[in-house]
Parts: sequence; structure tokens; C-alpha cells
Amino acid sequence: MTAYIVDAVRTPRAKARPDGGLAALKPHELVGGLIDALDQRNGGAARKADALILGAVGQVGAQGANVALVSKMHAGLPDDAFAFSLNNYCVSGLTAIGQAANMVEAGNAKTALAGGVEMMSRVPFMGDRADYYEDASFPHRTRYIPVVVAADRLAEDIGVSRQEMDEAALRSQQRAAAAEGTALVKSRIPLNGLDREEPARASTTAESLAAMEPAFAPLGEQYAEALNGRTIDHRHTVAHAPPMCDGAGLSLVSAAAEGARARIVAYAEAGGDPEASLTAGFTAMDRALAKAGMTLDDMDRIEFMEAFAVTIVKFTRERKVDLDKVNVGGGHMAKGHPMGATGAILLSSLLDALDAADGRYGIVVAAGAQGVGAAMVVERLDH
Repeated sequence: MTAYIVDAVRTPRAKARPDGGLAALKPHELVGGLIDALDQRNGGAARKADALILGAVGQVGAQGANVALVSKMHAGLPDDAFAFSLNNYCVSGLTAIGQAANMVEAGNAKTALAGGVEMMSRVPFMGDRADYYEDASFPHRTRYIPVVVAADRLAEDIGVSRQEMDEAALRSQQRAAAAEGTALVKSRIPLNGLDREEPARASTTAESLAAMEPAFAPLGEQYAEALNGRTIDHRHTVAHAPPMCDGAGLSLVSAAAEGARARIVAYAEAGGDPEASLTAGFTAMDRALAKAGMTLDDMDRIEFMEAFAVTIVKFTRERKVDLDKVNVGGGHMAKGHPMGATGAILLSSLLDALDAADGRYGIVVAAGAQGVGAAMVVERLDH
């Protein structure tokens, strides 16, 4: 592709509760803080962007009224810059960046700001109250069930053990703790006095993980009819589930290579089996790698979204990757999942990881409920 990432930044992730570290702010203020940072880091280039594209899942309340347009006006972007919001579930932030790349490659913009924002302290999970969540007219394989129930079903279907999930969760927490104060967080922008990943639990141990009980059987019972009467062996504990949180991520995408941190080598979206729910990220990953003419072995760093423990276990088990390349600064199980912002946050984390390793190629992979996935291969330019 002839599209470049000039820079990418992210907020810390904060607990999604009234006393959380970012809860006093509004979604457009999170985005505005990142635009300020991009502007300061790049000689005023951010406020000259032709467009702002934002992913957000809960597009109601504080995130309604076209949160991208609201953020554009709040941040003082030019009147003639256009802005739109999109919802592609938990891959929204990466989808927004992919759309920006397509836009600049097609000549519809010279530069575009793109990413995502989600403040779950203000707009809770399923806060849009969509009819689809309860619509019994859909065939059972396409009926909505909460993604953690789908994760438990997938873990049972592919035989992921409790020990495998505990090991993945502990690795995520340990790496998140070790990343603090290093180059792995250089593009994380402090906001509202918060300068760390608030949901992370550095005190996590193998013993504390092993003592936890599976947490989501009551939710499975609530959705028994949608599950067509299937009884699931629930395996995920709260430690295997990414905490709900507030956060945002933003990239400045350009048609010009000058001053850019990375080139977008390939980008892919994918749909998938809605019943398997969390597997479309694998398809998107394979598509992006095929477009790039590369394999996972060519990647110096990999940011693979920990959409519950089952997905990262499935990835590391099936793809036989070098674990020293994967989620080197910790993952979602430790740091949290601000849904529409996640893909953009992971891309920023990937660029930091490549810089810290003096690496060249990296890939970010994201997945979401009901079979959505996206992946992007990038080449670091200063290598």
C-alpha cells in the first residue's frame, strides 16, 4: 500500500467505573488529548488533517451524535475537514485506520486522523440496547450471545485447558508490569493525571489464578435459549477476561512517507462464523500476510488481541510462534479492552514494540463478536 503511519498514540487504559482514572473526562476530550499529542510530536501536522475517522461501539449518550464530528469540533480541526464514526465491534479502531489508509491511497485525503474511543464508564457494554441482542427470530447460529459466553463455548470446542489459560493470563500480567517505565510505553500519553494501565494487576501469581472460579455460568444460563439448549463447560475466570475500561488510540495516516514511523504493507478485514464468534481475526491475519507476501516468521513483533484467554491460547498453540515476539508489553487480559479503541491502541503498542526491538516488520490482529476480524502488517521505516 502507498499509505504511511506518521505517528500513533494512545491513552492509558482506566477502570470503567465512576472513580476510574479517565472517568471525569468525556470521549471527545480523550480524542482531543491525543490530537494535541500528535500535533506536538509532529510539528502541527495533526490539526491540518483532512479527515477524522473514529471507531466506537456504544454510539449512544456520551458517544452519540457522531463522536468523530464532536471530537473534530472540540479539537479545533479545520471546518472543511470531514469526520465520521463507525462501529465494527471490537475491531473498530483498526478498521478506522484501514479506512483512512484506503482513503489516502485513493487520493481522497492527503492526511487523516483515525482510531477509536470507548468510555465504558459512561456508555456500558450493550449500552445501545439494540433489538438484535434479544431477537429470537434469528437462526440459533446467528443469535447474539455475550462474547465471554462465546469464548467459553470456543474453549470447550477446541479443548483449551484451564492451565493454558492461566499461563496466558499470568504472562500478560507479568509483561504489562515489566513494560512500565520502558520504551514500550513511549507513545502512551498521560491524561487526567493517569500515566499507567489502571486495570493491570502486578501482584497476580500462578497460585492466585489457580484459586479463581469460572465466572460466567450465570450469563450462559441467561442466554440458554439463544444457545439452543447447549450446556457449556464454563472455563474463563475474570482473570481470563479483559477488564472493561476507558481508553482511546489515534494514528495520523498520510499518503507521503516523509517523517513517517511506518509504512502500511497490507491490511485486511474478514468475516467469520458468528457461532465461533472470535475466530475471524485469524482469517484477517492470514489475508493480510498473504497480501504482504509474508509469514508470521517474518514478523519481528506481533500484537495479537487477547479477546479472552482462549484466543491467545489458540493462536500460540496453532501457529507455533516465538512467544518472545508476541504481546511483549502485555495484553488485554492485563491492561483492559476499551472496545472501539482497541485496534488503534494495539497499533500504537506495536510501533513502540518495533522501536524498542529495532525491528522492521510487525502485525496487529484484532477480533470481535459474531465473526469480525481485522489485521494490518506494517514496516517500521527507521530500522
